[in-house]
Amino acid sequence: MTNPYNLIFGKEPLQSIPRNVQKNEIINSFLSEPCEQQIYMITGIRGYGKTVFMTEVAKEIKKDKDWIVVELNSLQDMQQDLAANLGSENALARIFKNASINLSIFGIGLEVKDSVPISSIQVALEKMLESLKKNHKKVLICVDEVTVTEHLKVFASTFQILIRKDLPVFLLMTGLYENINNLQNDKSLTFLYRAPKIELRPLNTGNIAENYKEIFDVDSDTANKMAALTKGYSFAFQVLGHFTFKMDGDYKKALPLVRNYLEDYVYEKVVSEMSSGDRKFAYGVAKSKNGKAKDIKDLTSMADNEYSVYRNRLVKRGVLDGSEHGYVRFTLPMFEEYIIRIMEYEV
Repeated sequence: MTNPYNLIFGKEPLQSIPRNVQKNEIINSFLSEPCEQQIYMITGIRGYGKTVFMTEVAKEIKKDKDWIVVELNSLQDMQQDLAANLGSENALARIFKNASINLSIFGIGLEVKDSVPISSIQVALEKMLESLKKNHKKVLICVDEVTVTEHLKVFASTFQILIRKDLPVFLLMTGLYENINNLQNDKSLTFLYRAPKIELRPLNTGNIAENYKEIFDVDSDTANKMAALTKGYSFAFQVLGHFTFKMDGDYKKALPLVRNYLEDYVYEKVVSEMSSGDRKFAYGVAKSKNGKAKDIKDLTSMADNEYSVYRNRLVKRGVLDGSEHGYVRFTLPMFEEYIIRIMEYEV
């Protein structure tokens, strides 16, 4: 039997725990008539399954023959790439030719005799989408792991114009909290500030336990213990499953491999993106017995206002869970040992 768990970031795994409520929110919003939203931003910490979630939404929408799904890279010319993607599909190319849309100047290959070439890529996109609208077509654009680039700024400004002209274009973007936040707070992209966000949270550990119970044929108690170890963290669900499979179903033997893999491929990057104050606060959380605010303040010598700043930052980034008043806890499994080791090594 092939290992059913996947360690490749962004690749849709054979075994997954669906996020049906959030997925249906986006799909129903896009498919409703009239549509309720034309843009959603998906955010969460590394390894929470943002890319896989977006892929699942796109696949579901693509089942409708009137929808076209296009994936764009925010590091490239997104307007040009969108036009090229749409123009490269034969069925759509015929629609554009029938509408006398000449895109030869952009090297896309849509040359129409006796029709003046369009020289503005924004105008070209408007005309392409107008012709698609007449043919009852809609376009979903997916952008993974966005960062604030000039290409993205230009595209977002164009997208706003397309929406204002009531054209059938929809946008899904994924990104880390800080990148989405920077994008929404950019002065030239104020319309994104109001764009709804889907913040991915931990998976349901009950569903994880059921998955492990079925795959490894273990009892409920063992499956629940395995699920609890993941803390609902999507990537940990895959990693624990993968190495338990390699250890012939013995999850205890797999734990050292799981810990090393999470540290090397996720936690090292997470900690590198923290400020010194963030790391100090995280160390205080790890050293405290139960994440109680008073204990953390005593361990870090932080005043109330300083404590609140770092607490809120790490909660927003998805590193900490602050849902219980007066307490914080790590959302990442086995992270306590790692941050303690890193901080004490630095000292």
